[in-house]
Amino acid sequence: MTSFTLVRHGETEWNRQGRIQGQTDIPLNDTGRAQAVRAAEALAGSEWHAVVSSGLSRADETASIMAERLGIDGPVAVPGLRERAHGELEGLTVEERRARFEADEAVPGLESREAVVERTLDALGALAADFPASRVLVVTHGGLIGSLVRHLSRDESVWDGRLIPNGSAYELSWDERGPQLVSAAGAPWRETDRAPLAEPRV
Repeated sequence: MTSFTLVRHGETEWNRQGRIQGQTDIPLNDTGRAQAVRAAEALAGSEWHAVVSSGLSRADETASIMAERLGIDGPVAVPGLRERAHGELEGLTVEERRARFEADEAVPGLESREAVVERTLDALGALAADFPASRVLVVTHGGLIGSLVRHLSRDESVWDGRLIPNGSAYELSWDERGPQLVSAAGAPWRETDRAPLAEPRV
């Protein structure tokens, strides 16, 4: 069995401003770097065999900070773990999105949740084959984690409106049955000055 811990990257300026990032490559801010350190501290004490990231800079830097503190080589970039593509929504706030698009209007370039889940499971399945009987740290994105957890929980209503905080962790296992959700507890820590921002839901 392979164990995966999925961690959402640290905060960026677009997170702070409530802007939809998608696959736009926005770097961490200083708060995000501090969150990466705290996430690593929360996960210390376990044995880790590999760390991967989506390859977008905010995930890659988070993974690099965590890997250094956890004593893991890497990270290795896995493009299949990139954030959900939001097309023409990227860079907009929720208010700007509502002003530009009707609620039921198709958004050019918006990737479906089903497509996100499919490519994520393909990527994790390949990692499970490469790292059998291992613990793998996966640093990725809020929209991807939310889509995957909704799919694996088999009760999507539980996740309606739920935040995926920066630095939060979600546990999966992968064996002969395929992927199983082990824990969706979320953040191992919480900001004291403000609640962590999630990717705006679309």
